[in-house]
Amino acid sequence: MFIALRNAVASDHTILVFGDSLSAAHGLRPEQGWVALLAARLKAQGYEYQVVNASVSGETTTGGLARLAPELRVTRPGILILELGANDALRGLPLALARRRLAQMIRLAQAARARVLLAGLLIPPNYGPRYTRQFADMYPSLARQFHTALVPFLLKGVALDPQLMQRDGLHPNARGEPLVLNDLWPYLVPLLKKSR
Repeated sequence: MFIALRNAVASDHTILVFGDSLSAAHGLRPEQGWVALLAARLKAQGYEYQVVNASVSGETTTGGLARLAPELRVTRPGILILELGANDALRGLPLALARRRLAQMIRLAQAARARVLLAGLLIPPNYGPRYTRQFADMYPSLARQFHTALVPFLLKGVALDPQLMQRDGLHPNARGEPLVLNDLWPYLVPLLKKSR
């Protein structure tokens, strides 16, 4: 409803959201997810951006890297919101590979002249302190290396409140999704351009 169709005219005023179930409104109606809420807020505040949501539930950095170059060619976004990596970690995959793939995705986006907003994530502590710390450090390290904007933790105001999470404990519910957008918004605004 709020999300631009794939064949929409590409322009610098396009935001491509490229993530996993956290951005694909898993377990909710699409219009309840933070991406649809973002499109509505942009319009309400006078930003003439179209938002293309290319997020896929269950996506890993492997699948994301395979999909990103064609998506960039079709969408030609001015901004890429990159939210991937959690599924790699939840499967216990090597974080060095996940980091390398995220780095490749950032390079692809920057080569396509898209400004990148990297969405940082955390994983539960039961994966062990070393793995958990390495995962948490991956996003700020990439943001420093590639000089991208960074949301330190996308679920900051939501993850520890059961009233805002679905029963799986991993995905925000309809009450939590607006708070996800609120956490992301201040990091996105500096990348936005007002229409002429």
